[in-house]
Amino acid sequence: MRMAQTWSKMKRSWELYLLVLLPVLYLIIFKYIPMFGVIIAFKDFNVIKGILGSPWVGFKHFDNLFSSPNFPILIKNTLIISFYSLLAGFPIPILLALALNEIRTGFFKRSVQMITYAPHFISTVIMVSIIILMLSPHVGVIDRVLSFLGWESINFMGEPKLFKSIYVWSGVWQEMGYASIIYIAALASVDPSLYEAARMDGASRFKKIIHIDLPSLLPITITLLILSLGNVMAVGFEKIFLMQNSLNLSTSEVISTYVYKVGLLGANFSFSSAVGLFNSVINLILLVGVNAVARRVSQNSLW
Repeated sequence: MRMAQTWSKMKRSWELYLLVLLPVLYLIIFKYIPMFGVIIAFKDFNVIKGILGSPWVGFKHFDNLFSSPNFPILIKNTLIISFYSLLAGFPIPILLALALNEIRTGFFKRSVQMITYAPHFISTVIMVSIIILMLSPHVGVIDRVLSFLGWESINFMGEPKLFKSIYVWSGVWQEMGYASIIYIAALASVDPSLYEAARMDGASRFKKIIHIDLPSLLPITITLLILSLGNVMAVGFEKIFLMQNSLNLSTSEVISTYVYKVGLLGANFSFSSAVGLFNSVINLILLVGVNAVARRVSQNSLW
């Protein structure tokens, strides 16, 4: 009886199921079916023998990863860059959304939005080229300004201690406008009567932000924070790889670039799969753990 009712509901809303069919097929074909290939992390993969024909070696590649002298450095660089990016990049879109929400001049507000959104659409290659040109010694704009002020020339891209800050703050500049869209949308859904009541009570703009805007942003903020912490090990590959050079490698080498160099360029596919699986497991544990803490503390969570 229940199956008959389910089929009846599906027939009445067949257009919606048809609409969701393509995304579901995409997930199955490109996300779930490739999971079968994870078993090569436990094998010495041979292209000729294939996945099933390759010999089983158990946790050999994981042992090689954990015993590698590069492993502590990779974990350290990955975590520092991830948490640095989170601490610097997470609150700024919220502050930008709150500031834009207070602007009443339509032209100025639209201009600020356009200026802050635009960098998001610059490709990673172009963005890194801009960074390198701006920071190049002797010819870069920043170096010219320093020379004009009488300071010594600095090779920014060759200083290991500066790499993380350059990577993080250039990312903040590029993404803060686009990341603020979801917060602006949340603020737009706030009941106007709350602002009217606050105005009648004589509340200042700051108090309205504290008592109306921030509580309204709390659910979506917690959700995005959980997702961000669930990807803390997944530092982007392209930008870091393009910004790397032999001088800053001690602080710029992360797990994703190491996998590319050792696993893919060296054709050690089993090792790269083992590292990728290790990354995914850590991210999953963090996601579940942070979600549980958020649910217990704030009653807001992904599930």
